[in-house]
Amino acid sequence: MKLNYKRTFLIGFAFFGILLLWQVYDSWCPTFLTDIFARRMYHISSAELKAGDPNKILNVQWIVGIIMACDNLAALILLPIFGSLSDKTKTPIGKRMPYILVGTLVSAVAFPFIPLFFHANKVGAMVVMMAIVLIFMMMYRNPAVALMPDITPKPLRAKANGIINIMGYLGGAFATVLGIFLKLSDYINVADSARKLWIIEVPFIVASILMVISAFVLFFTIKENKLSKELADDMALGEEMAAIENPVNDDAPMSPANKRMLLAILGAEFLWFMADNAIGTYIGNFVIYYLNSASSSTMLLTIIGGLASVIGFATAGSIADKIGRKWTISCGLAITVVALTVMCFVTPTGRAVGAHGEHAFPALLFAVWAIKGFGMALVHNCSFPMVVELCSSKKIGKFTGFYYAASMSAQTITPVLLGLMFRITLAWRALPIYSAILFLASCVVFTTQVKNIKAKKVENVHGLEALGDD
Repeated sequence: MKLNYKRTFLIGFAFFGILLLWQVYDSWCPTFLTDIFARRMYHISSAELKAGDPNKILNVQWIVGIIMACDNLAALILLPIFGSLSDKTKTPIGKRMPYILVGTLVSAVAFPFIPLFFHANKVGAMVVMMAIVLIFMMMYRNPAVALMPDITPKPLRAKANGIINIMGYLGGAFATVLGIFLKLSDYINVADSARKLWIIEVPFIVASILMVISAFVLFFTIKENKLSKELADDMALGEEMAAIENPVNDDAPMSPANKRMLLAILGAEFLWFMADNAIGTYIGNFVIYYLNSASSSTMLLTIIGGLASVIGFATAGSIADKIGRKWTISCGLAITVVALTVMCFVTPTGRAVGAHGEHAFPALLFAVWAIKGFGMALVHNCSFPMVVELCSSKKIGKFTGFYYAASMSAQTITPVLLGLMFRITLAWRALPIYSAILFLASCVVFTTQVKNIKAKKVENVHGLEALGDD
């Protein structure tokens, strides 16, 4: 039994498309919503509001949070549905591929309309487009993620998950580079008559094109039905070598020990996604409206965090082989707590250096993002394999749905909760404090409630042989 690196990289094109879209969505949409609701509530743009009464920007964040949370609420419902449906689907092109292709194509067509309707100040149409993108990305996301464990034996999934996450971060990097050269702050911080649509439209169009390309690369290189037959023996052997307390039996109820393990993992996951999504949702507004820095600084943060994450994903599988997945995740959470604690002390520099009176970006935040990126890579790399370790190949889509149900329920609650905290405290520094507390809570839950069960050793091949035969 060996990990086929070439095939795993090709499967990673599914995650490439997912993170590419979400990086653009999370970096641009909260600021679009902030600006459009500032107009609705105060009849001026967010740039004018920031110059006159910056605290009022915080007053609209709870509405931004509700819109972002509604998206996640839909995902909470749809992800398990599409996961279970894809488990039962049988077509000539496989059980996951139909969902991947339809979800990608519809999302790619709808995505560029989000900035178009924002530019036209049509909030209803913009939110509808956001909803369409989200619904069809949910059709895509669960089956795309389930594809890796479908054709990867259980003891090899941590390393395989590292590879597909690296591919995902490459997708996010494309969006990030666009954000450096097409600065959202150059659009937001100018008079309405000077706003140029192409600055915000190009990243969405490029993301759509690359999503479609990644889906077709996946379709033409990964033949689900053929691989399922070829890998049947390896998958059976993987079941015998799984890192679980009790063997999985589809014909019997889940054992109490395995059920406790699943609930503990999902509970801790819920808390760390509450923390992480808070940062992801509001960091763009934190940089523009609190630090008063250029939006390109957010993109530089993403690049630095992404590079650190790649290092984390590349090493997490080997670390887990030595100390187990539990302690790898616990270490990642502890590292992240340290990073967010440091972020609590980051404040605006007060030194104007750029256009529109923007201030210098606090260099300490780059170090925070590198540490956080590495720590969360260890967490994400091992957590998903731990969940699908507790089911057989017949229920991978269903258990992938459990994993995303925990993450999406967290992401449904956290934007609204933090938005209300902003309104009450009128303090942007509530963001790092809120996230640090939740990361600490997830670390405590995971470390105290999850057992460390190591999989049996698997000898991986190296060099050219690792590329496989196909």
